[in-house]
Amino acid sequence: MKNSLAKLVGWLLAPFYLATFALILLVFHPIQILTLRLCGYTCHKLTIDLIDWLLLANLRICGTSIQITYERPLPEGVPLIVVSNHQSLYDIPLLGWVFRHHHLKYVSKKELGKGIPSVSYNLRHGGSVLIDRDNPRQSVSAVGQFGKYIEEHRYAACLFPEGTRGRDGVMKPFKSAGFSTLVQHTPSALIVPTVIKGSWELARYGLAPIPFGVQLSCTVLAPISQDGRKPKELLELAESRIRAEL
Repeated sequence: MKNSLAKLVGWLLAPFYLATFALILLVFHPIQILTLRLCGYTCHKLTIDLIDWLLLANLRICGTSIQITYERPLPEGVPLIVVSNHQSLYDIPLLGWVFRHHHLKYVSKKELGKGIPSVSYNLRHGGSVLIDRDNPRQSVSAVGQFGKYIEEHRYAACLFPEGTRGRDGVMKPFKSAGFSTLVQHTPSALIVPTVIKGSWELARYGLAPIPFGVQLSCTVLAPISQDGRKPKELLELAESRIRAEL
């Protein structure tokens, strides 16, 4: 009964939510292009931060509550590899906002690099990397170059080692291929296990309706130092911490 009522209210609010959602992406697409071309990276980064904030704020139309918790303060000026479970596309603005001070960039499939206003442009021009999952050689090379970029600029890289979204909230086993390549090219990076809860409920019925009253949370766990550990060991440690928190 509770789920049915939440879905019904979600349908009533869907026109308002979807109109605002589309407006944010469409309005800020040309703004992104102008800020990047006229003012450079810094202005473009501020634009992305604003988009992430607006997309999260827009969820409040549907009664979504958002909680962000840091188990320990993260150091600045150190490259980070954010390892997170993946439940829906709403994870992207959530993590972008949570790690905004660390200039978060994404390892993303190439299909997301076109067709989505604002999102695709940022993935192509904001420092993220797009990989072809059907072309392992291209993926390894692209992630390697991406790792060097993260190491050089002291940014944060976001990786979803499940390889796909857990649409029912159940986390899938982590895959090590992309993570191993990234770690090899970012020797000074800290590994940051991150736990997302509730995101899958937002996308339970696709883009609409968003059930009313979903509780969305992001918990940033204590970072893991590489300390000479092999990539597989680091990933297993991050996965075990995330599963324990879930």
